[in-house]
Amino acid sequence: MELYLQSLQFTAGIVTPIFVIVLLGFLLRRQRLIDEAFINTSSRLVFMVALPTLVFMSIASTDFQAVFNPALLGFVFLGTLLSFLVIWWLAARRITDPADLGAFVQGAFRSNFGIIGMALSYNLFGDSGLSQAAMILALVIPMYNVLSVVVLTVTANQGTASGVSLLGILRAIALNPLIIAVVLALPFSYYGLHLPAALDTTGKYFANLTLPLALLAIGGALDLKSLRNSSMTAFWATFTKLLILPLLMVPVAAALGFSGTELTLLFVLFSSPTAAAAFVMARAMGANAQLTANIILTTTLGSILTLSAGIFVLRLLAVI
Repeated sequence: MELYLQSLQFTAGIVTPIFVIVLLGFLLRRQRLIDEAFINTSSRLVFMVALPTLVFMSIASTDFQAVFNPALLGFVFLGTLLSFLVIWWLAARRITDPADLGAFVQGAFRSNFGIIGMALSYNLFGDSGLSQAAMILALVIPMYNVLSVVVLTVTANQGTASGVSLLGILRAIALNPLIIAVVLALPFSYYGLHLPAALDTTGKYFANLTLPLALLAIGGALDLKSLRNSSMTAFWATFTKLLILPLLMVPVAAALGFSGTELTLLFVLFSSPTAAAAFVMARAMGANAQLTANIILTTTLGSILTLSAGIFVLRLLAVI
């Protein structure tokens, strides 16, 4: 029981500040200290500048060659791709509104591994865990963004006269600021290049804007009435994200021979709450941003219990 309480307290200490900033955004909107114009502008600033800078700085500072693990990366790639396709296929049979479908699929598969996952990895395993987590992050950031661009572009074009254009999807991927950031950062990671000190400091300033601005925008856009109206859709996305994915992926990974740090990192990856970046992308690409904000909120709250429970079980099984 003491171990579980320690895990619960540890996870809550990471997740609670995120929820507090979301709540602050909600309260500031209610007090009219921020408005719709602020939400629109801050969302665009995060999507176009701050988040790409954070992605670039995170990948560029990772020693790619030192932490390269083909087996682990292969499982992450296939697991993420298959879960994305299955979630989309099943959701398309139930959700008729294209804006809701795009928001649901993105909310159900996209993990906040860059924030929650990295923090958990470091606290669980120190620098060695952080380096392996950074390697996973370098893979999932482009995957998440490419797959999100695909589903949001396809669903946004459903029912339109032009239909879905492969060229349009490729163009959206190529022009996505987050994809561009990953492409620019990979040579720095692979060859061990470094930015000049002044540019590095400037980049960190912009990167540090990402989380508070994104979370304030989420809180400002949060509508409790809408949360009630979309409760079943948000519930199923949350259930899928926090329970179904880890309960399917972790046993498969264990059966394939993953254990210890690797298995724990896979658990954290597939059970982390939905990333705040999902809201920014949904708003920028015409999906249901309100539903996305609700999914982020419910997965973030639920992850306090599910992540700590999962860590407790892994410790009990001597995996950690």
